Amino acid sequence: MYRLARSGGSPELLRRLAQRAEGWAGILDGDGTVLQAVAGNARWPGHEAAGLAARAARELTARAAGSYSLDTDACAALLLPLDRTAENHGPVLALVAPKPLPGGLSTLMADAVMPLALSWASESVERKRRRVDLAESRGREAVLHLLMTGQLSIAHQVAGALRPKLPDPVRVCVVECSGGQRDEVARICTDLSGGRTWIVRCPVYARHLILIVPAEEKAEPETEREEGPDGPEGTGAPGGTEEPEGGCALGLAVAGIVEDCVVGVSEEVRLPDTATAYQQAFHALAVARGLPGRHAVFGTAPEPALVVGAAGARWADALLAPLLSHLPRRSQDPGSQELSATVASWLAFSSHATQHLKIHRNTLAARLKLVGELLGLDLNRVSDQAAVDLALRIRATPALPRTGPGDAAPPRDLDTVLRAPGVQDWAVQQLRLVGLAGPTAEETLRTWLRCEAQLGPAAAELGISVPGTRKRLTRLEAQLCRSLLQTPSARYDLWLAFRAVDLAAA
Repeated sequence: MYRLARSGGSPELLRRLAQRAEGWAGILDGDGTVLQAVAGNARWPGHEAAGLAARAARELTARAAGSYSLDTDACAALLLPLDRTAENHGPVLALVAPKPLPGGLSTLMADAVMPLALSWASESVERKRRRVDLAESRGREAVLHLLMTGQLSIAHQVAGALRPKLPDPVRVCVVECSGGQRDEVARICTDLSGGRTWIVRCPVYARHLILIVPAEEKAEPETEREEGPDGPEGTGAPGGTEEPEGGCALGLAVAGIVEDCVVGVSEEVRLPDTATAYQQAFHALAVARGLPGRHAVFGTAPEPALVVGAAGARWADALLAPLLSHLPRRSQDPGSQELSATVASWLAFSSHATQHLKIHRNTLAARLKLVGELLGLDLNRVSDQAAVDLALRIRATPALPRTGPGDAAPPRDLDTVLRAPGVQDWAVQQLRLVGLAGPTAEETLRTWLRCEAQLGPAAAELGISVPGTRKRLTRLEAQLCRSLLQTPSARYDLWLAFRAVDLAAA
């Protein structure tokens, strides 16, 4: 029995007892609730045995007895408390066996109490530890969600019950682990950072860890590198670089220690910009997969929300006004803040938003339908998705001015915003790398976006196979230093950039 307790714990001990009794064995609490049970005879009616054991357990508790037995015409129930302390209402061991009882069953049952009690106590501690770990993990996930939706004060309040304190400024790292390494990699990250890093198990991607790392107080001096046609020599692009001597030291250390681990690191940002930093780190992760060092840092690139100016800010406010002023008809219906968080999560994670928001896919579909009706847009189209995404990013940049000289009215449509000189310069910079990626790069991207970012229709229009289209886009991810096929995707920035240059050409 002690060997069984070491190798299989209480389930194996109960199975052994049930087989010896040719009946039913279980652990119940004082009010008769079955906590764990095993049937040793396939012909034995387990529900009847459980009912008899539950009745006997309640009577044992009421009598405060040291043992108890309850007989019927066909069987007998034998009960012994696992813990014999005074006034104890803890778990009891119950055996229900057909008559006549096997010889020595009560002695065997008494001998089993000690190893079974030790196993059950150990397993109870482990279950409580797992519940505590799960609660802490969900708490950290909630703090990340609050940061991603801009609710900074509530995030600080929730984070106050956990450790460490939320840093500011920060870098965000996305660590992609292989297999079931995530818990081990989280422990390594904790050790390497001295416990100063916020570590969150990604609720969307089971292989990802999200690290919110305190930004270095002193940046490492940048070394001069010769400029080439593709950007600084050795980088391939200004949008993402492999920086073995700079960037986030924690991400570089993790990539060096853990085999097959890939790390993407964001720029240094203020804590309210965590959502932007996460998308940067995710794009850097797409680049890191193709680098020998498995580590990449997002290079400096202008945000479209920062170049739209006052006119773009007024356009975003006007577009989102019906959503932000929405009042639910019923108290249980989602309000404007919940709808905004839902559409932002969906734009970032697509169908994975159900995992991010912990909602059913039908709930997600209903909310998105309501958002589309409020905004007057078709959210199945990439063009309308890009417009809402840009508006939400502008809305999350409160420093933008809302008034302009001579014209306080918002622009009529997105095209007016995209014609602004700052946006035109941004679009040219975004698409410069597309022109350097080869003769088919622009055609592939335009076709893919025109087909609503669907591989099947894009492959048919290009006249190549779906795997061939996927390979082209995967190669473009390395060239553009952006994630395309996995969300968060750069599809919205690319659509905006193509639309801006087309407007300029027209």
